[in-house]
Amino acid sequence: MSALANNLLAVARGMTAARLSVGTAGNVSVRDNTDAADGFWVTPSGMVPERCEAADMTHVSADGSAHGRRAPSSEWRLHRDIYAARPDVGAILHAHAPFATALACHRLDVPAFHYMVARFGGDSVRCGSYATFGTQALSDATVKALENRCAALMANHGMIVLAPDLATLLDRAIELEMLCEHYWRARCLGEPPCLDDAQMREALVQFRWYGRPRPLDADPDAPQ
Repeated sequence: MSALANNLLAVARGMTAARLSVGTAGNVSVRDNTDAADGFWVTPSGMVPERCEAADMTHVSADGSAHGRRAPSSEWRLHRDIYAARPDVGAILHAHAPFATALACHRLDVPAFHYMVARFGGDSVRCGSYATFGTQALSDATVKALENRCAALMANHGMIVLAPDLATLLDRAIELEMLCEHYWRARCLGEPPCLDDAQMREALVQFRWYGRPRPLDADPDAPQ
């Protein structure tokens, strides 16, 4: 059993502990680059993470064939297509987090109401168009919403978050849910003012170092 499967299970359990999803909702995957392997590991369909073992994680090849003792998550196409479109992505988390899902059910983008929007790659967190769960149409809509982004909302569904590896994936998903909560609460007072294009461009530059440790003497203006 791949060590990736053990780490994947730990993140899936962390997703539940952080209340990003409950029960069997949501799924997590990690790209498999070990020993020239092709494809990714993904959480199984219909199983609560706390009742899973590492051996329940399923390996899915790029051609969609699954290997293991459990059927893969119904959203395996979504994970496969994101990995194919985004070589920079090493791990993916999909969840029905409360505030992200509330905004997604209203089919709202998260605009530049706060500079932390830049954390996810642009001047907004887009909400992709609706399609039935587990379908190719949903995968296509989500891949489009994720262009030049590391997170998106999925209309009437939930959130999707991308990261270079499992180590940073859960933290990024928690940050997105917090951002969605901030936007939800701000809208309770009326539509909040947004940062303009110049302010968001400046924020995006500043985010070159965000969330990564650096030496004390590092040049913050050095290219990354």
